Amino acid sequence: MQDVLADLMKVWHAGGTAGVGTVVATFRSAPRPAGAAMVVAPDGTASGSVSGGCVEGDVYERALAVVETGTPVLERYGVSDDDAFSVGLTCGGIIDIYIEAVSSASFPELADVAADVAAGRAVAVATVIDHPDPARVGSRLIVHPDRTRGTVGSARADAAVADDARGLLAAGRTAVLGYGEDGQRRGEGMRVFVNSHGPRPRMLVFGAIDFAAAVAHQGAFLGYRVTVCDARPVFATHARFPTADEVVVDWPHRYLQEQIEAGAVDGNTAICVLTHDPKFDVPLLAVALRLPEIGYVGAMGSRRTHLDRLERLREAGLTEAELGRLSSPIGLDIGARTPEETAVSIAAEIIELRWGGGGERLSFVAGRIHHEGTPPDC
Repeated sequence: MQDVLADLMKVWHAGGTAGVGTVVATFRSAPRPAGAAMVVAPDGTASGSVSGGCVEGDVYERALAVVETGTPVLERYGVSDDDAFSVGLTCGGIIDIYIEAVSSASFPELADVAADVAAGRAVAVATVIDHPDPARVGSRLIVHPDRTRGTVGSARADAAVADDARGLLAAGRTAVLGYGEDGQRRGEGMRVFVNSHGPRPRMLVFGAIDFAAAVAHQGAFLGYRVTVCDARPVFATHARFPTADEVVVDWPHRYLQEQIEAGAVDGNTAICVLTHDPKFDVPLLAVALRLPEIGYVGAMGSRRTHLDRLERLREAGLTEAELGRLSSPIGLDIGARTPEETAVSIAAEIIELRWGGGGERLSFVAGRIHHEGTPPDC
């Protein structure tokens, strides 16, 4: 949803009504994750994607119809055995898409939600997408870690949904939850889509070299909040790293320790060590590899540099298990040579580890294309 939020807010602020289709559930090789959305503006323009092209046309037409009727619909799309090229997913996956009309009248809390997302504050939007009482379909509860706003129909249902939504929000997950008609933990009848919006994951790039500029650019492209850190002020400048969110002049290990103590490093954080200088690398990696939770730690350097680095880290007291968490030499073997190609190699390794891929060419691999892993915030 975040990639189309700006377009949706333009319609909302102008007093118009947009048709919004949101992927709420996926099965098998679905091309887009839960939370992906498409917005159809009053002038007929569309932004975003719910399927990579397979069912966009049908969702577009249904979104226009929903704007006219004001009645939301929940549609399931999947591959057709009789005609795989009709309105269905030719990839073989199945997706559930909730299509609704969104305006300042139907979703008055949207501006506050958008402000939370822009500021990196955790917020979840819980929407009733299926219920025996049509009047409750489309009702919403906005859930923050410490408060709620709105309702999904009753105090009992609000309490159950808020509790579960906070769990999903803490885990960075978006999902459909099932309840009894009035929020009972057991039973069926009410389905609620919880769209979680948390802070962007962080990428910490240490070493203000030419490769760091390319890695910072790639990290920003993937949706990370990128920080470049180097102890040398002549190199660590915003002019050299225009796509980074922050450029910090500090000793790398000291900055990382401060971020850890501030609670700003978690299991989604990617750490890229590009200095390949022992006086920077060793104390920095000694801190990073001892973290109980970290998304990725990679270090640049030749194989000789890597072996020397390992010995220095062992001398610093790191265990073999801790050293096993280090991706070094950094990146996947794709034959990269330039800084830009190397950045793609590093990004590919981060994606591979996050989703559980194997790094092989898909044309040589049998089975599913999409892996189950920890999805990024949607």
